[in-house]
Amino acid sequence: MDTTTLILAGGLALALATGFLAAWLLKRPDSAPLGELTGRLAQMADSQASQQSLMAERLQAQERQISRLLDDRLVELGKRLNEGLDQSSLRTGASLAELRERLAVIDSAQANIAQLSERMVSLQDILSNKQTRGAFGEIQLNDLVSQVLPPQVYEFQAPIGDRRRVDCLIHLPKPPGSIAIDAKFPLESFHQLRAAKDDAERTQAGRAFATAVLGHVRDISEKYIVPGETAESALMFLPSEAVYAELYANFPEVIEKSYRARVWIVSPTTLMATLTTIRAVLKDARMREQADVIQAEVRHLLDDMKRLAERAAKLETHFGQAGEDLRQLKLSVDKVIRRSEQVEAVQLGDGGKQEDMV
Repeated sequence: MDTTTLILAGGLALALATGFLAAWLLKRPDSAPLGELTGRLAQMADSQASQQSLMAERLQAQERQISRLLDDRLVELGKRLNEGLDQSSLRTGASLAELRERLAVIDSAQANIAQLSERMVSLQDILSNKQTRGAFGEIQLNDLVSQVLPPQVYEFQAPIGDRRRVDCLIHLPKPPGSIAIDAKFPLESFHQLRAAKDDAERTQAGRAFATAVLGHVRDISEKYIVPGETAESALMFLPSEAVYAELYANFPEVIEKSYRARVWIVSPTTLMATLTTIRAVLKDARMREQADVIQAEVRHLLDDMKRLAERAAKLETHFGQAGEDLRQLKLSVDKVIRRSEQVEAVQLGDGGKQEDMV
């Protein structure tokens, strides 16, 4: 409601009040004359007009003050809104920049995942074929052996026994002798075991898995443990840590039977530890060989020292004999000198007598 409306409302209220007052005065029996009443009404109208004017001025002043306060508040509110919008814009920009960075990371991760998925598919294609799966195990075996052992102590696809070849043969001194390593990968039965949905399927798949592993153990024991040519045991290499863990965790009877067959089942991790131990054994064997060589050389040196001592003793004897000869020679020289002096003394004595006689 604006000021004009307030003034009109006040004037209307005042006119109504004046009308009611005039009607009331006219109804009174002892009312004053009409002129006096008219004067009073005029006076009241003037007073009311002045009050209305004063009220209008006050209302206008209050309106200007309120307008000024509203303008100030609006300006302050605008500043705050602008500052808030600026800060919000900055935060939004920073959030968008961070979001773009994260989206870029996510895109890169998705690309890597896509590449990894393609590689996994290709790896599954490789492992689904028995020949390529065997080649995969042999390549992994070759990498591990070549990383740990020197080239002269191992041989890949080495001939052994009667026209057989083993994936890797490690030449060790006897005992124990050369150790054969053959890579096996029972992947189908392992996948069936993992894909089992209930206990019955798991039991059946577990039996198939144990049968497959024991079949590989039996083949290695019969083919690659050759008395007089190899060691009394061999290694079966599983190129999968998951298969190895499943075997040792849930099939202890298979492990026990492999021990009785003298076939030790190893994974990439345990094979690395085994090869490290073999390298230490080879180093110790080389040290023993070198120790034998050193001992032989020391024995030769002792023989030489004995001969040198004998020759020194003979030389000392010769020196002693030469010293004795020198001493005897000196004695002979001393005797000759003394006799010469005696002869000279005798000759001088004879000459004196002749002078006396003259």
